[in-house]
This record gives sequence, structure tokens and C-alpha cells, in this order.
Amino acid sequence: MKALSNKNITTKSKSVIKYLKNQNIVDDPTLAKINSLTLEDLIAVKLELSANHINNRLYGFDFWRQSHYIVKEALLKFAISTTNSKKDAARFLGLTYLEFRRVQERYKVKEYFAEDI
Repeated sequence: MKALSNKNITTKSKSVIKYLKNQNIVDDPTLAKINSLTLEDLIAVKLELSANHINNRLYGFDFWRQSHYIVKEALLKFAISTTNSKKDAARFLGLTYLEFRRVQERYKVKEYFAEDI
């Protein structure tokens, strides 16, 4: 099998965990605790914490209809973090490369990972 050349590895150094660690948002003990939660529990905890800051009044934000945007952004960040290239990330998500580029621009993922390079 032919080894990938360095020019094809475009997402290798990107990591959500690395980004959050560099921002001093998470550390290893926190990640260990997060790892013990299901994804559903983690989302519910995050929403509950957000609601507590505004006296549980999240009126006006349609979580039910907007949740797919939140999930898609998370999947996009995950795909970029776990693949070696943008083309691999696109294939992982079942998108064409052109669709992937459009989605990447829509969710501003380049800006998110800009400091991580």
C-alpha cells in the first residue's frame, strides 16, 4: 500500500480535544468524566447548564427543529479530527468533496481550527 504524502494530510493535526486543552477549557480528568457519559446525557447536561444561567427560560429558541444543525456541526468537527485529509472527512460523512467544502464554510470550521494548526 502506498504511503500518503505529506501534501495529502490536511486534517491530521486538527483535534477538538487539543483545541479545548489549548484554550484551558478541558483537562485529562474532565475528559475522563466526559468519557463516562453517553452522548445523550452529555447533551442534556449541557442544555441544563445553559438553561440554569437564564432561569430555565430558553423560550424563543426552537431546539427541536434546530438540533440537527448542532449535531451536524459536531459530526463535521469529529470527521476533521479523526481523518487524515479533507477528502477522507468528506467520504467519512458521505459527502462529495464539493459538498464538504460548502458545509465547512457554512459551519465556519476553518476558523474553529485556525489556532490549532
